[in-house]
Amino acid sequence: MGKLKIGVIGAGSISDMHLQSYQSNERVELYAVCDKNTERAEEKANKYGAARVYGDYLSLLADQDIDAVSICTWNHSHAEIAIAALKAGKHVLVEKPLSTTVAEAKQMEETVKQTGKILQVGFVRRYASNTAILKNFIDADEIGEIYYAKASCIRRLGNPGGWFSDIERSGGGPLIDLGVHMIDICWYLMGKPRVKSISGNTYTKLGNRSNINNLSFYKAADYNPEINTVEDMANALIRFENGASLMVDVSFTLHAKQNEISVKLYGEKGGLEVEPELSIITEKHNTILNMTPQVDSLTFDFEQGFQNEINHFVLVCLGETETLSPVEDGLEMMKILCGIYESSEKGMEISFD
Repeated sequence: MGKLKIGVIGAGSISDMHLQSYQSNERVELYAVCDKNTERAEEKANKYGAARVYGDYLSLLADQDIDAVSICTWNHSHAEIAIAALKAGKHVLVEKPLSTTVAEAKQMEETVKQTGKILQVGFVRRYASNTAILKNFIDADEIGEIYYAKASCIRRLGNPGGWFSDIERSGGGPLIDLGVHMIDICWYLMGKPRVKSISGNTYTKLGNRSNINNLSFYKAADYNPEINTVEDMANALIRFENGASLMVDVSFTLHAKQNEISVKLYGEKGGLEVEPELSIITEKHNTILNMTPQVDSLTFDFEQGFQNEINHFVLVCLGETETLSPVEDGLEMMKILCGIYESSEKGMEISFD
């Protein structure tokens, strides 16, 4: 079989992670880049060696030479483009979140079933080597039943602005941007239990705090401090049908002393820490042991995680393995995220059948 021909739709900042990862994969021909801003698409195509440039995604999808696509566009366009790509006979890797509504996610799932094509959701932390290490311990029953997890991703100052803070394009703020990763990695390692109920809160108290001086943070290319229609922070308690629970809090901005990332899981036989550093907690001979795996990086390696994710997607497209993040999981995650927003809006716990 020849090389897998890839098209990348959307040439914003996250596309670089896809483009360089495809470029590094010997079984891929990076074939096309698409963006409404054709100048930006041409720049990325030249940088990474793609032969074709398109200004609209339908033209790219009409190219019969393309086998698969990465979708790196604004959140609200994920469903529309992914459904069109699947119907055009392409395999799809779509950046998280899968969509911005549960209804869209269901349509995407149905299209996957109808077309028989692959859709992999960009839950990149699932593909990290550290995640695989912990999964081995869990699968070997070294941790026992995981009944509680908690995760935080707190930015004291870090609203990217631009489309990230425009709810029409993003679908939400830190919950849908950062929380999706925190919730998913816990849910995945917990064995993906079915959700029973959600109690969530969102707050819009501080805005984007563009008045703050002397601290820098990532800003979107279309940053505009006048536009901010998303939450500053969100928190939630998620209960599962098996009795397990997950607590999560995330923020773009908060009066916190420092940024914080923390992912911890607790089982009957031991505990796991994914962030801020990989750690396994257990007990032997009536003594508690804090075990530190000897690995290249004790925290999430962003570039390696993306390379692993892209490499896995390529193997899936070539029929050599199955995805770790299928469309069904993307749909379940949309139920959780939208459930948190709904709970906050109604001021009450949301239950699932």
